[in-house]
Amino acid sequence: MRKLLIIFVLIGYCAFPVFGQGELNEQQKIFFKNERSFAVLLNSDGYGLSYREAKRVDFLNKRYFEIEAGTLKHPREYRESNPLFQTPGTFVYGKLNSAFYLRGSYGFQHEIFKKADLGGVAVRYFVSAGPSFAFYKPIYYKILYPVSDYEFDIKEEKLDVNVHPPYDIYSRSSFTKGLGELKILPGFFAKGGFNFEYSKEEKVIHAVEAGISFSAFTKKIPIMATTDNKALFFSLFISYRFGVIIDPLNPESNKFSYIFRRKRAPAIY
Repeated sequence: MRKLLIIFVLIGYCAFPVFGQGELNEQQKIFFKNERSFAVLLNSDGYGLSYREAKRVDFLNKRYFEIEAGTLKHPREYRESNPLFQTPGTFVYGKLNSAFYLRGSYGFQHEIFKKADLGGVAVRYFVSAGPSFAFYKPIYYKILYPVSDYEFDIKEEKLDVNVHPPYDIYSRSSFTKGLGELKILPGFFAKGGFNFEYSKEEKVIHAVEAGISFSAFTKKIPIMATTDNKALFFSLFISYRFGVIIDPLNPESNKFSYIFRRKRAPAIY
């Protein structure tokens, strides 16, 4: 009996630092899993890019700050070309302004299902909100004016649908034309959705996100020459997100170039 007691004491003494070290390693993984990531966005009223910095609050939760920029489109935008001429490009007839957005938001992310291993998928939901700014500039078109039966002058003008039918438009002018007339509208933005993270490497982020967003501006944005322009935008979105886990003990792995490196096999001694 005495020998058994001594053996159990020795086993417990030896096992204690092993279990203790495992807890420390897990705490390091949790503590250092702050993130930096980029995303390519595709939504029902345009497309865009985003940058996000996330900070872990506890085992399942993160807080993050995000900046997004992208386009705002009207549902009646249809590209066409002049049927009477071989033009250098297409245009959206009736479009008065090109519109864009810049958003900053503060958000919360909660992990619902944790990865069982590096080959699995972690599922999280997220919500965020913040200020949004809409920028819009007039579009100029190259308008055809007949000089004779076979000759035309081309003038760069804003579109007037009451004066210029589609066959009077040769093409759209350069994007830089009209930048001096840029206007800004303030607004508010919120979104929510789900994040599916599937990276096979511990310090690299690969994820697909999907959800719904809402933007409200102080007045309607005159994108098209119609009466149904909007100040409120509801949109479904899907995005691909890629980034890195921030590790203070290994600064080299915090660079975005680390994402494109091939995973190295562990050294054998």
